[in-house]
Amino acid sequence: MTFLKWIWKILKVLLMVCGAAFIVFAARNFLSAPEPPSREKSPFQTAMVTTGAMETLVSSTGTLAAVGTVEVGTQVSGTIERVLADYNDKVTKGQILAELDTSLFEASIKQAEAALAQAKAKLRQAKAEYDRNKPLFEKGHLSAQEFLTYETEKETAAASVLSSQASLDTAKTNLRNAVIKSPIDGTVIERAIEEGQTVAASYSTPTLFLIAEDLSDMQIEAAVDESDIGQIREGQPVRFTVQAYPDDEFTGVVLQIRLNPEVVSNVVTYTVVIEAPNKTGKLLPGMTATIDFIVQQIKDQLLVPNSALSFAKSEMAGPEAAAEDGPAVMISDNGSMPRRVSLETGITDGANTVVLSGAIQEGDMVVTGIKKEQSASKQSILSKLMPRPPRRSGGGGPPPGR
Repeated sequence: MTFLKWIWKILKVLLMVCGAAFIVFAARNFLSAPEPPSREKSPFQTAMVTTGAMETLVSSTGTLAAVGTVEVGTQVSGTIERVLADYNDKVTKGQILAELDTSLFEASIKQAEAALAQAKAKLRQAKAEYDRNKPLFEKGHLSAQEFLTYETEKETAAASVLSSQASLDTAKTNLRNAVIKSPIDGTVIERAIEEGQTVAASYSTPTLFLIAEDLSDMQIEAAVDESDIGQIREGQPVRFTVQAYPDDEFTGVVLQIRLNPEVVSNVVTYTVVIEAPNKTGKLLPGMTATIDFIVQQIKDQLLVPNSALSFAKSEMAGPEAAAEDGPAVMISDNGSMPRRVSLETGITDGANTVVLSGAIQEGDMVVTGIKKEQSASKQSILSKLMPRPPRRSGGGGPPPGR
């Protein structure tokens, strides 16, 4: 019996030794096996070189307005008798928009006609007196001083006729002006009168209607900051949106750059007038437009991230990187050590930069940084399978029971 126990103990020891040897062998092979190079195992952060479009923009805001607007007023005072046009009405040149009460103007015409008739009668009388006394003057029966009186009365009567005729013409003109007509073809966008309202044209002409000549073509007056005005030029393309149609994008062209600055709270801006077609009729006067002036536009060009250009100039790219002149990137091929490539670059949008020339192509992986360490070091298989027993707390006395 004792012999069997002894044999059993030997077998247990052999099994333990064989198991430990197997574990050590397997762990050593696992740790020493070479890892294939891959981008996942590379210590570098990379980004792909792409092909695309890029724009340089200047942003601003402005207000939409009709291209040509005419303020229709009145040259005479009076009471509005009829209003024949309303908001959004299409009107033609010469169409009647409103009428003033004409009773006073008609009375003025009659009064002027009477005054003219009276002046003509006095002129006839003056001429008769002149013609009757002229022979007497020629025969010497009247002195020059006496005859001068008849001549003066005739000329004064003739002047009175002219004055009365002018007054009659004025009265007739006022009667015509009591009928307010449209001076152009267009659309009524504002009406400032009601029937029965009194208008006075004594000191300034009151505005009765505002007519837009053509709403199919609009214009925007945009306020551009002085730091950006140097990038704006006539004929420059423009994109803009309005809050009423946030998903629609409208286009326009810079029509005029006004040289007179506007200063508000020490901020200097210049007014830029933009021509904006409105064939759909969606754009209305007074809308606020958010505008992008397209300064530069490039299509189908290689683009590299700005972070790749920055990394190539940093100390992480090597001690000689900071001394290198000109833009460059570090290209990583399948996780291998990066190689430096010099570039000629163009415009940038803050995130990417256009590549004008250089030994680089679409799909290349450029280094943008170094990955953060995921762990301090690899743990061995043994440490995972056979962890250390936890340390006991307290002093180091002899184990209990002894």
